[in-house]
Amino acid sequence: MIKILTYIFGAMVIVIALLLVVSFFPIMGNYKIMIVQSGSMEPTIKTGSIVIVKPAPSYDVGDVITFGPTPRGKISTTHRIVAENIKNGLETYTTKGDSNDSVDLKGVLQKDVLGKVYLSVPFVGYALTAVKEPIGFLILIIVPALLILFDEGKKIFLELKKMKRGAEENTQS
Repeated sequence: MIKILTYIFGAMVIVIALLLVVSFFPIMGNYKIMIVQSGSMEPTIKTGSIVIVKPAPSYDVGDVITFGPTPRGKISTTHRIVAENIKNGLETYTTKGDSNDSVDLKGVLQKDVLGKVYLSVPFVGYALTAVKEPIGFLILIIVPALLILFDEGKKIFLELKKMKRGAEENTQS
């Protein structure tokens, strides 16, 4: 049982480590990985999902795009385009979160669009966020290490017991 848990946990560690590496460094092809932090796009994109975003030559009504960050902060927004507009000769998009009642107040300039969402993976963002914290990273290292130590200790104990039994049988014969 411990061995199976060790393999499962090891696989999870590898996947999370790969996602961490990919989230810190740009991916080939100009893709970006971003973590969804609010429920404005639910049920289409759940809070805690990661979204894979890539710039596109053009965007259409119905596309889910990521834009920003806002002047107030570093947080980008992922919403659906509900209308295209030409304002002062510039193309802008009216956007809306799927679970929001109204459209976003400010139009999005095409130059502010980071890209179109090509894929979302639910709940992985929670793991990435946790691992980026010191305690989460520590758990990522310590828990698998303890599982491996326990499993190896058990093997050593059983091997010593077997050797002791073999030695006792040799002395009795």
